[in-house]
Amino acid sequence: MSYQQQPQHTQPYGAQTGEPPLWAPYYGAPIGAAVKRFFKKYTAFTGRASRSEYWWVALALGVIGLVLEFIFLGLGTAGATVSADGTLVPGGGFVVGIILLVIFGLATIIPSIALIVRRLHDGNFSGWLALIGLVPFVGGLGLLVLMLLPSNPAGQRFDQPSGI
Repeated sequence: MSYQQQPQHTQPYGAQTGEPPLWAPYYGAPIGAAVKRFFKKYTAFTGRASRSEYWWVALALGVIGLVLEFIFLGLGTAGATVSADGTLVPGGGFVVGIILLVIFGLATIIPSIALIVRRLHDGNFSGWLALIGLVPFVGGLGLLVLMLLPSNPAGQRFDQPSGI
């Protein structure tokens, strides 16, 4: 099964025509524009998201999460002690690290799900297919494969042009 390739833009969107409207996918989006659109479309479960929009945001959130993990580990080990029975008692910064991770997770969970739904729409799949990620073991792998698929022109049925 083969899909037509999306037209390649010879000029970046910002050069003459500007970025596409928020309701349209931004093919070839740079990382800054992808992250900006991610937060502007915080709860938008309609429309489409290009592969570049999805993967730049995935990279940015992964790096931020990794940095927060290192901060969490650093704060947890600073001031850590070993009790008499040999168990490690984390330092006082452990709670601060947990709070940072929880805030980050809560701030990005809804827009991440919305981005997954929009990416599925770009491949002409129903957004409800995102629930496949809940299947233990193979669900995440199935969702990864769906995120890697190219755009399908029939996905335009999910577009809802607006004045955004």
